[in-house]
Amino acid sequence: MTPQKKQLLLVAHAPSPNTRALAEAVLRGASHPDLASAVAVRHVPPLEASAADVMAADAIILGTTENLGYMSGALKDFFDRVYYRVLEEKQGLPCALWIRAGHDGTGTRRAVQTIVTGLRWSWVQEPLVLRGDWQEAFLAQAEELGMAVAAGLDAGIY
Repeated sequence: MTPQKKQLLLVAHAPSPNTRALAEAVLRGASHPDLASAVAVRHVPPLEASAADVMAADAIILGTTENLGYMSGALKDFFDRVYYRVLEEKQGLPCALWIRAGHDGTGTRRAVQTIVTGLRWSWVQEPLVLRGDWQEAFLAQAEELGMAVAAGLDAGIY
């Protein structure tokens, strides 16, 4: 019998070519050939993601733009719709976050961390805040984030 793959969910608001490239980089890292046999990864935009998606996930990566010092409205909508439906059953869900911040990302980070704390999800690493003007290096950082979370699932660390 083939072991069941761990499920990694990416819920990322990616409204621009650069943020879409970041989401694709996370997916590329999480789908590394060394991990593909053990971890299945999929991206569901926040306005389409449901509580059922979260319930099926073994870990989640959140992604958002910084909008007026806060998370995107799309990610906030996701949290509003799933919060109480997943609160009890998904406590301890391993999670990570990337923020594409034109400024410093502080308010966005704090807002997402507050909600995640309420959900009792477990951070598997510090949020990745991609600040300032666009840099191609952001893609490598996003890819590394995806790979690290998938590798942790594969290794049974969480």
